[in-house]
Amino acid sequence: MPASLPSGVYAVVDGSAARPPLDLVDAFVRGGAAVVQLRLKGAGAGELLRVALEARKLCAGRALLLINDRPDVARLAEADGVHLGQEDLPWQAARAILGPKALIGVSTHSDAEIDAGQGADYIGFGPVFATGSKPGAKLPPPHGLEGLRRAVQRSKAPVVAIGGITVENAPQVSAAGARCAAALAALCGAPDPEGATRAMSRAFAR
Repeated sequence: MPASLPSGVYAVVDGSAARPPLDLVDAFVRGGAAVVQLRLKGAGAGELLRVALEARKLCAGRALLLINDRPDVARLAEADGVHLGQEDLPWQAARAILGPKALIGVSTHSDAEIDAGQGADYIGFGPVFATGSKPGAKLPPPHGLEGLRRAVQRSKAPVVAIGGITVENAPQVSAAGARCAAALAALCGAPDPEGATRAMSRAFAR
């Protein structure tokens, strides 16, 4: 059985951030993130593996480490699992690569995608609020808190809320039933990523 998804802040390390990825991983872990996802879209497989191996050391025993898109790299780095978008491998294929103990999540944006994602260990659902962290991506309009509540009710797997999550709205996301609040821009772009992660963790736990 895979590790269960812990409750709390799901911090996404974006490759376009001003700070180096490993500096962000370290800050997020020290700030109390429950999950750290490496999302280095511009990195080659070798570079991603190098960063993932170091990130695993930083996360060990403190936060789960997930790799975006790449189950092969997740396996080689001995990460805790992988997060998949709708254009990536099906979660069943990732399971075949990673085995039964890996944590596998799938991004979803609609009822149909939620239904197709059942069987994964968690689903990411969004955008809950407006987000500018994925320029050029074809995202639906924000679902809002009511849409998040419906997704939580529909899904048999835990739900990670994605899109526009901030310290201010994290308590509402938690109250809507999300297991985790995923944040990219609010943490990667913060003057103090560690402090921002700590503040969001406290807000989500209220």
